[in-house]
Amino acid sequence: MEFRPMRRHRQELNAAESVAILENATSGVLGLIGDGGYPYTVPMSHVYKNGKLFFHSAVEGHKVDAILNDSRCSFCVVAKDDVKPSEYTTYFRSVIAFGKIQIVNDNRARLEALQLLGQKFRPGHHNTLQKEIDNGINHVLVLRMDIEHLSGKEAIELVRQRNHN
Repeated sequence: MEFRPMRRHRQELNAAESVAILENATSGVLGLIGDGGYPYTVPMSHVYKNGKLFFHSAVEGHKVDAILNDSRCSFCVVAKDDVKPSEYTTYFRSVIAFGKIQIVNDNRARLEALQLLGQKFRPGHHNTLQKEIDNGINHVLVLRMDIEHLSGKEAIELVRQRNHN
């Protein structure tokens, strides 16, 4: 599939800036095709590595059913959301990743993804992390999103600020 170019290309973030947002953010919103073809979006914690996003999930529910039905998805992260009431605008930075998502069944890959997630959200606690993983690995799914297209954008006011510095 060919993804459409950004209409306001002056506001487009480059690939490194977009990846940095994914690496530094702690959560975003996963968009799936849900029941009856309706969009289904759900907030998710994530970790980014090598063009992939990893998530953990309950073993059943609307999200899992949607993934099993159609692997196409998007994931949106808002890195900056600075409301400027006097200007009737928001200074924002955001990224949308498009791709396919799947349940990770390989035990080694599941363990690696859970370790990445744990290290991101509680760095430096390997022993307690491993205990948590051991206790919960049979009650959690690991999801991997393979990113096919990444689109980052920022408010024109932020573009102007960067250009003046």
